[in-house]
Amino acid sequence: MATPWRTAWITGASTGIGRELALALAGSGVKVAASARTADRLAELAQIAPGVAPLPLDVADRAAMAQAARGIAGTLGPIDLAIFNAGIWEPMSSRNFSSATAGRSMAINYMGVVNGIEAVLPGMIERGSGHIAMVASVAGYRGLPPTAAYGPTKAAVINLAETLRDDFAARGITVTVICPGYVETPMTARNKFPMPFIIPAEDAARRIIRGLAKRKFEIAFPWQLVALMKLGRILPYPLFFWYARTFLAPPRRK
Repeated sequence: MATPWRTAWITGASTGIGRELALALAGSGVKVAASARTADRLAELAQIAPGVAPLPLDVADRAAMAQAARGIAGTLGPIDLAIFNAGIWEPMSSRNFSSATAGRSMAINYMGVVNGIEAVLPGMIERGSGHIAMVASVAGYRGLPPTAAYGPTKAAVINLAETLRDDFAARGITVTVICPGYVETPMTARNKFPMPFIIPAEDAARRIIRGLAKRKFEIAFPWQLVALMKLGRILPYPLFFWYARTFLAPPRRK
C-alpha cells in the first residue's frame, strides 16, 4: 500500500505492534528508524527488513531522544511520521501498590511520548508539516482494576493528544491518538485474565496505518471492545462502577 510518508520514527519497535508497524512501513518504501531498548532485537528486525534503521535508546532519556531525532533527520531525512509506541504493562492493585511501579510506567508510557514530541516538534514546525501519533489504550478511557499503574498513563496520553490537536494543526502538524484493545504481543502474553476480542499484532498494524493515512485523530479497535469502553466513559460514577464490576472487569476470585 502506498503511503504519504518518506521517513518514519517508531519507538517500542522491537516487538508487538511497533515491530509490525516497522515491517509494514518499510515494506511500503518508507525509511524507518526503529527504536527500543533491546539492541539485539532491533538488529534482527533490520536484517529482516533492509528499510529499517535500528536506533537503540531509552525513551525515558530526554537527551537521547533529542539526539536520536537529530540523527534521523541527518541520515534518513526529515521525520514525516513519528509513532511513539513504547510502553510497559505492570499490573498494580491494592495487593502490590507501589509508587516505584507507577513511576516506571509514567516515565515510559507518558514521558516517553512527551520526550519524543519535544524532539521532533522543532523540525516539524520549521517545515510546517508532520504527523505525530501517540499510542494510548482503551484502558485510558476509564479506571479499571488492575491497571492502577498502566491506565493513568494512557489516560494522560489521550488527554495530551486532545490538548495538542488544534494547536499543532494550526502549524500544519497532524496529531493522532491510537487506542488499541487487546493485541497479541509479548506484553499481553503474560496476562492470566480473559482478553475479549483480542487481535493479532499484524492486524493492529494494518488498522493503524490505514487510520494514519486518513489522518484520523483517533484510531481505536476492535470496535466491540471500544464500544463497551466508551459506554463506560459516559456513564455517571454509580452506574459506571456497577457496569465495570459486572461487565468490564468482574472481580477475580482470590
